[in-house]
Amino acid sequence: MLTKRKFKKKKKKSHIPFRLNLLFLIVFFSFIALVARLAFIQLIKGEDFVALVRRTETTTAKKSVPRGSIYDSQGRVLVGNKPKLAINYTRPADAKISTMVEIAKKLTTLISVDVSDLKERDLKDYWVATNPDKLDSLLTADEKKKIAKENLSTSQTYEMQLEHIPADEINYSDAEKQVIAIFTKMNSAYALSTVTLKNEGVTEQEVAKISERLGELRGIDIDSDWDREYPMGDMLKTILGTVSSEKTGLPADRVKSLLAQGYSLNDRVGTSYLEEQYETVLSGTKTVMKSQTNTKGEVVNSNETYPGKAGSNLILTIDTEFQKKLEDIATNTVREITNETADRVYIVVMNPKNGDILGITGKKIKYNENFEAVGIEDDALGAINNSFGMGSVVKPATVLSGYMDGAITLENNTILDEPIEFEASAPKSSWFNRNGQIELTDIQALERSSNVYMIKLAMKMGGQSEYVKGGRLNINLSLFDKLREYYAQFGLGVRTGIDLPNEGKGINGGTADAFSALDFAYGQFDLYTPLQLAQYISTIANNGIRVAPRLVKEIHETSKSGGIGNLETTLPIKVMNSLQVSQEVLNHVKEGLYLVTHGENGTSIAPFKDFSPVVVGKSGTAEAFYGGPVPKYQQVAVDNATFISYAPKDNPEIAVAVVAPYYKGGAPLDFGAKIAKKVYEVYFNQNGNRQANR
Repeated sequence: MLTKRKFKKKKKKSHIPFRLNLLFLIVFFSFIALVARLAFIQLIKGEDFVALVRRTETTTAKKSVPRGSIYDSQGRVLVGNKPKLAINYTRPADAKISTMVEIAKKLTTLISVDVSDLKERDLKDYWVATNPDKLDSLLTADEKKKIAKENLSTSQTYEMQLEHIPADEINYSDAEKQVIAIFTKMNSAYALSTVTLKNEGVTEQEVAKISERLGELRGIDIDSDWDREYPMGDMLKTILGTVSSEKTGLPADRVKSLLAQGYSLNDRVGTSYLEEQYETVLSGTKTVMKSQTNTKGEVVNSNETYPGKAGSNLILTIDTEFQKKLEDIATNTVREITNETADRVYIVVMNPKNGDILGITGKKIKYNENFEAVGIEDDALGAINNSFGMGSVVKPATVLSGYMDGAITLENNTILDEPIEFEASAPKSSWFNRNGQIELTDIQALERSSNVYMIKLAMKMGGQSEYVKGGRLNINLSLFDKLREYYAQFGLGVRTGIDLPNEGKGINGGTADAFSALDFAYGQFDLYTPLQLAQYISTIANNGIRVAPRLVKEIHETSKSGGIGNLETTLPIKVMNSLQVSQEVLNHVKEGLYLVTHGENGTSIAPFKDFSPVVVGKSGTAEAFYGGPVPKYQQVAVDNATFISYAPKDNPEIAVAVVAPYYKGGAPLDFGAKIAKKVYEVYFNQNGNRQANR
């Protein structure tokens, strides 16, 4: 027994040293591994880790430059920039929300800002910024389970949290809202980008106060900014277009495309007409700043890698002195109108050879909320976008369409003008021939403005060559499409190609009955814009070549002094198409337009018979319905007075289109032609070189 106990005791004592030895062995090898790791870090990877500690990151930021200006053809400023002071914030790469809140609070003691645009979301975002420790407690247990179960994103979770913020928690005082307004703008900036905190009404006192404390206002700076200004007042202002404010930033429908082009969300861009059309030219190229930050987010180096390029300047085709006289003509015309429904006039003046818009205006009566006339207002855009029935001015296009279609030729173009009456239709006749029969050539039909000639010509184009009194009208309704295809060659019913976005293209009346197709042939169906009329007559004047109208002829860089610099681009003439008709036919039809203003039976000889240089053209009157704003006149039958023309006859340099709609009881005789004459008087008497071109 003793022997066994001694044996067990001996065995137990021998086990303890073994465990200690094993522990020592493990510790020994651990030290060896640690020493080896330290040797690896110091000797092999030492330089890499030193570089990691010293590593910097380079971030690129862009700063806006002054926008280009818009000048008239003689170098007068139509749209410029008015400089002003701005208080900006450039967000540091290591900016903390709490730090931005503190800076915002300090700024409210130095400046005042507008808080009218604060939204409930801004108030809630600020509450989160100042109460980050309370955010998680806003969610219920079930909502937290839902987040985990549905794997909701951080933004979705944040939206749920915002919904639980009590209303009384965001009932901030006016003073606190000042802080929130500043913080909201600061927080909208991404790292090393710049936002404007205030650029309206910045006072010298505010600038002085901030300048004294810039050291404690990290990221705050005083800089220059600009506003669009219009030295010519409202002249062409609607066509010149608008620029968004920093507050509105990029237009919602163009955000993606503009961001892809390097814009920031709060950048100001052109939002309409010329400002929008030439945005890439006017905006210039931003200044590029490269900043290096260390691992702590501190900026260690900042360099301007590209100084930026100020926006380029647009040189328009319009001489503002001529434009002013054109607007006076339109204003005085509207002021002198005594007809109760006629309330506006449009005038478009164009160079038929290169498409230059030499002048464009629209004036109409301004009404108050009770539809009482209270003055005259600008409606230049109406000359581009508003559509009207144009009447007999369409007849030259119909005659030329007849030639293109083969319905008439130079050897066979005589048609009998007589009152016509089809089965189940009211009689139709020309104004000068209510009962008899008169054979007319095409140019005589233009001279006297024959409706019947156009009706019978359209019948031929529609497949019916013979007219029988009381018989059936049996034409192919494809005549609607056929006429539209021909008219489109003149620019009628299609976009003219002018260098503006959102141009009106007129109103297509669709396909109606056969009798309407006959009305269509003398301008009583589809509706067109005044600009389309100007391009149409310009196409005839330019020997059948349709040129796109243009408002900008040159682009110049901005000089160091801020004015017009070197020429960058001359805008090319844009040819849209050519009429599919011979020069001989064109000259023949032009002779008809000459007879309108100079023939024995011409409808517009009174204003132009003795006028120099020789003006050729075509008058028109269209039956329509009132389309103005006064409710009591809606659906009242009216006439639209129109006139198209060009001069000089043999070497045209100017085409004029006039539209004066909504005359109740009939438009005055030669009304449009008399307005056009005033335009020619102003244009050709404006300077000596135009006198020489007569």
